[in-house]
Amino acid sequence: MTVLWTSQDAAAATGGRNSGAWQASGVSIDSRTLEAGDLFVALAGPKFDGHDFVAGALARGGAAAVVSKELPQLAPDAKLLMVGDTQAALEALGRAARARAHGKIIAITGSVGKTGTKEALKAALARQGRAFASSGSLNNQWGVPLSLSRLPPDADYGIFELGMNHPGEIDALVRMVRPHIAVITTIEPVHLGFFASVEAIADAKAEIFNAVEPGGAAILNRDNTYFAGLAEAAQARGIARIIGFGAHQDAAVRLIDCELHAEGSVVTASVMGEVIDYSLGLPGRHWVMNSLAVLAAVRAAGGDIGAATAALAALAPLAGRGQRHTVLIAGGHFTLIDESYNASPASMRAAFAVLGAIERKAGGRRIAVLADMLELGTEAPRLHAGLAQPIVDAGIDLVFTLGDEMHALDQALPAAQRGGHADTVDELATLLGRRLRAGDVVTVKGSHGSKLYELVARLLAAKPFTSSVGA
Repeated sequence: MTVLWTSQDAAAATGGRNSGAWQASGVSIDSRTLEAGDLFVALAGPKFDGHDFVAGALARGGAAAVVSKELPQLAPDAKLLMVGDTQAALEALGRAARARAHGKIIAITGSVGKTGTKEALKAALARQGRAFASSGSLNNQWGVPLSLSRLPPDADYGIFELGMNHPGEIDALVRMVRPHIAVITTIEPVHLGFFASVEAIADAKAEIFNAVEPGGAAILNRDNTYFAGLAEAAQARGIARIIGFGAHQDAAVRLIDCELHAEGSVVTASVMGEVIDYSLGLPGRHWVMNSLAVLAAVRAAGGDIGAATAALAALAPLAGRGQRHTVLIAGGHFTLIDESYNASPASMRAAFAVLGAIERKAGGRRIAVLADMLELGTEAPRLHAGLAQPIVDAGIDLVFTLGDEMHALDQALPAAQRGGHADTVDELATLLGRRLRAGDVVTVKGSHGSKLYELVARLLAAKPFTSSVGA
């Protein structure tokens, strides 16, 4: 077992008191996914108190548990680290892990593309050193310190995703991460329900510059409207190295040309004046742009561009973010593109473009199944209705919609493209089941809170699809 934390180190970091000696190979805040050897931190959340699950965590093989109150139901020899506040203790572990780290630390934020860019960057750097990245979308007040606490001391690279939907959130997170390199993928109208304007979103994202290490770099989307303001904000915080990426003629990592295909792309780019050709294993122009951000970060971290582009060619879509499935149906099969993890106007348009690039099979159609984009505030009706034209432009044949906000899109679509509107996932499954047929390609996309992942599960189980009907 590789030791990540000893009882002595954890006590020193948190100011806590151990009931006995222990060693941990990982850190967990969820007893359901805890692995043997993990240190379990009993957080008290809005719905659950982790202290209720300490016994189960230890029974599953947890090395010890971080707790803030006495638990008389536990065995007398249970390994515990007693602290005043478990959230504060988790943050302290994260800060201590960051303090002992010796590798290059990279933080990524942006309105869209954070998780995908983080995973692609991890793959690019893993070919040239020990690369660690936060798991999934652990990018909030629990996820960031948890990810930091898992950072191996000998990692050559640490990559962390920072998310937010309110001002001030990124500031608190980045002060724990203290990156050498800060990446902002792009600024788009996301979380407008919590911000007065897109400019205010840009200001909140710029908080990532507040704790960049001296001599660090900021990597920014040169094509984005807010590039100049973000570059100015970075410079005001003492960051001299500003690396722009994009198709803009002044981008330091510049797109020269690309061929977009249904399964990926072929790209020619200039990386700090060096012209390179590479393949990208993920489809869509948005992924071409993400790949430029990855190459900019690799170069800023002192990595090898050749090894990075080899990794980009081997990338595959993530679950909920473009992963493709073949689903059997009467008469053959249909293709499911699972984009159910989240949605925004920008990511919707990107998904439409990818779907539109797929050639129709005989008798098949391009179908979009779309649920509400959440947290858009008073702009929601306009932004939902505004998806109609990109859908038409992409050549999508049929659109099914789910949720209150998607009424606006349903009404804005041409009649021939309206597949039906539903208020529940069950209703949507029934509507879709009546219309699907062999050869169709179906993209499913919506905000996570819309629970379209439940529809994906049903699609993959093929429960609603005992037959297919035309039209």
